[in-house]
Amino acid sequence: MNWGISTWLVMMVIFLIGEAMTVTLISLWFAGGCLAALVVCLLGGSWELQVGVALAVSAILLTSLRPLVRKFITPKLVKTNVDSVIGSTGLVTTAVDNVRAQGQVKLGSMEWTARSTTGEVIPEGTLVKADRIEGVKVFVTPVEIPANVS
Repeated sequence: MNWGISTWLVMMVIFLIGEAMTVTLISLWFAGGCLAALVVCLLGGSWELQVGVALAVSAILLTSLRPLVRKFITPKLVKTNVDSVIGSTGLVTTAVDNVRAQGQVKLGSMEWTARSTTGEVIPEGTLVKADRIEGVKVFVTPVEIPANVS
């Protein structure tokens, strides 16, 4: 067997194994370049031409196909329950008082232990916005309700 054929086959296998181990969609395209160089080798192309084809095909595959394939393979990120709470509005069910370490709000269908982001007391029945979550407590601020202009 020709040394060029075995070289390109070994390199292609190495790149495919590397891709299987990392799943970064980088080595895969170099394996494609090795395959193109193998074809050039089988057709009798010079060593320089084989290397040039391998590099060119790898670069073209990497720049053109990787973003497209990555778009379909990468899973869509969905907010978890906790992440979806931040920024939502809710109702104070028990007055929020940081000094007394008490307060509860209802955000969606969940009751949360609450603390005031600003430190002010927030009375029961106030509409609030969730700013952040620390542990099992949600930090909230009152929502300004614009006055109706007649």
